[in-house]
Amino acid sequence: HPEKIKIDSGQPRSYGPDEITDNRSAFGQALKDLGQLNSSRPGRSPLAVLDCDLVGSVKTQKFAQDHPDHFFQAGIQEHNTATVAGALSTQGIVTFFADFGVFGVDETYNQHRLNDLNQTNLKLVCTHNGIDVGQDGKTHQCIDYVGIINNLYGYKIIIPADPNQTDRVIRYIASQPGNFFVGVGRSKFRVILKEDGSPFFAGDYQFRYGKAEVIREGNQAAIITTGSMVHRAVQA
Repeated sequence: HPEKIKIDSGQPRSYGPDEITDNRSAFGQALKDLGQLNSSRPGRSPLAVLDCDLVGSVKTQKFAQDHPDHFFQAGIQEHNTATVAGALSTQGIVTFFADFGVFGVDETYNQHRLNDLNQTNLKLVCTHNGIDVGQDGKTHQCIDYVGIINNLYGYKIIIPADPNQTDRVIRYIASQPGNFFVGVGRSKFRVILKEDGSPFFAGDYQFRYGKAEVIREGNQAAIITTGSMVHRAVQA
């Protein structure tokens, strides 16, 4: 019932040029903000956050501490969690399911396929994507997550470049109907800067789904990329 969703997205946070953090932490902070603005507030849509025993890694602990009645710790039950999260999202509840990419996408693909068929409104946020998972070993390296989710017609895919864009993306998807996948990395980076040294995605920047952002102007080559690779492209 997307028409019932009423969310206060709040004021976006802006991370400065000297701050070094990861996108997953920006996700956790934005989730905490959304909880403070909307949980148990009259006239606001309720929020639900589901986790599979990874609060410290996927950064859902701040929300869990502040809003225990809206946080569901499912344990190591990814398939069940994806199903429950999808079902909750059809009832006017803004539902986030956070997990590692290999578990939240690869392990639970069929559940998301059924969520897609049932036109759910799930917000799937996965950390530890690609090979940005060195400390966790090769079993946790999920390099096919974009291709897998892209098979599902109703899922929109967003891979933010830095914490500032991540903050705005999370606030955006909370207010939008439909299924979204947001992929955030594990590594810490400085924020993406404009050529004048100010943060690119901070201040008045507004996220628009499907809009490409030109980080650096040039006329000899074009580099098209997303996520943590934006940092490397800017360096190059």
